Amino acid sequence: MNTEKSAVLSKVPEVTVIFWILKILATTLGETGGDAVSMSMNLGYLVGTGIFAVIFLVAVGVQISATKFHPVIYWVTIVATTTVGTTMADFADRSLGIGYTGGSAILLTLLLASLFTWYRTLGSVAVDTVSSPKSEAFYWVTIMFSQTLGTALGDWVADTESLGYGGGIVVFGTLLALIAAAYFWTKVSRTILFWAAFILTRPLGAVLGDFMDKPLDHGGLALSRYTATASLLGAMLIFIFAFSHKPAQRAH
Repeated sequence: MNTEKSAVLSKVPEVTVIFWILKILATTLGETGGDAVSMSMNLGYLVGTGIFAVIFLVAVGVQISATKFHPVIYWVTIVATTTVGTTMADFADRSLGIGYTGGSAILLTLLLASLFTWYRTLGSVAVDTVSSPKSEAFYWVTIMFSQTLGTALGDWVADTESLGYGGGIVVFGTLLALIAAAYFWTKVSRTILFWAAFILTRPLGAVLGDFMDKPLDHGGLALSRYTATASLLGAMLIFIFAFSHKPAQRAH
């Protein structure tokens, strides 16, 4: 009975292969979608951040007020965090002149502070404990910081370190592969591995998104940001509706 109750109350999805595929698609979509609004529509990073911040707040409000886990609501909220993270990071790094290195350092500090405060307040940052409004609030603030950090980190590796988008894909893909290996072959904390993978999928999505829509002479495929965004959205919808999604269950 307790297990069933935990499953009903859980507000986040079970972490499966489909979860990670959707996470990478969502983070890549956030990059192309954020750039489409701020760059292709010429609205700028500040206006883009304002637009996506409103969407983010509404999405989080709907997610927290929902009585149970809904895949569509959850993934809309994830996309909202990654789009606002894209424009927010670009505004700080480029418009304010903080730079990718400084922006990454500041955002990493904020992310670690969010996780620390969450842990000290509720005693755990494991995703299977996210079932109350307070834990959800910590969860989404932490995710928003991780998505913003991922944008800055992806740009830092691709541009500041001059590895390019292809090099960034290799770097972050390799790091994620190492985390997967640690999951299967070591006893490292599953909570630590989850958050490490969750954070690193965002810069992977950032460099993937840039690789898709940046000009050929900048190492990209020169796809339209609108086309790339629509294609990624279509792929997400397929995975959301074609596969079953269960809420995470607490371990007892």
